[in-house]
Amino acid sequence: MISARFVRELKRYPKEQVISDPRINDRIRVSEVRLVGPSGEQVGVVPIDQAIRLAREADLDLVEVSPGSNPPVCKIMDYGKFKYEAAQKVREARKNQVNTVLKTVRFGLKIDDHDYNTKVGQVRKFLKAGDKVKVMVVFRGREQSRPQMGVDLLRKLAEEVTEFGAVESNPSIDGRNMVMVIGPLKNKAEARAEAKKAQSKAAVADATKEI
Repeated sequence: MISARFVRELKRYPKEQVISDPRINDRIRVSEVRLVGPSGEQVGVVPIDQAIRLAREADLDLVEVSPGSNPPVCKIMDYGKFKYEAAQKVREARKNQVNTVLKTVRFGLKIDDHDYNTKVGQVRKFLKAGDKVKVMVVFRGREQSRPQMGVDLLRKLAEEVTEFGAVESNPSIDGRNMVMVIGPLKNKAEARAEAKKAQSKAAVADATKEI
């Protein structure tokens, strides 16, 4: 159980002193630092007072970028801009961290050409979007005695979608069905970026036609 005293002590520390934030300016409590200038130039080892003075003269901040070094490495920079850009990178990374979805497409063993081509189109669409596809061949009645026909169907499909995906799990029996998993060649983030690029090109082409 957490004591009331511990809670009171915790509240004494300001939020900006969270361990994930680097120390800046007067919060850097060491005698000397290895200083990096605002343009990335190596200034060398200098007393902390001199480093802070140089940062203030440049109207910038002194930021401790490598506290574990001996002496700690500090850089003169715009800390507000640094935090903003770091937050932007985190948001962008979260946006790109979309989990791959496993889509399922079912085929009958006696599927006709039209339905087969429609299903292949679905598989290509899912793979192009960066999703995995579980392709399932459903056996009915006596069809269960012809597993090789299911293998042939799945291999034919795999050959037709090689531009967008590759087989991750070879055909295997799952109850009355035969299953194969095809993974995308590009992840979600790459697929979205490519789609966005294609849309931009199309928009430019349409605008050019109107001129």
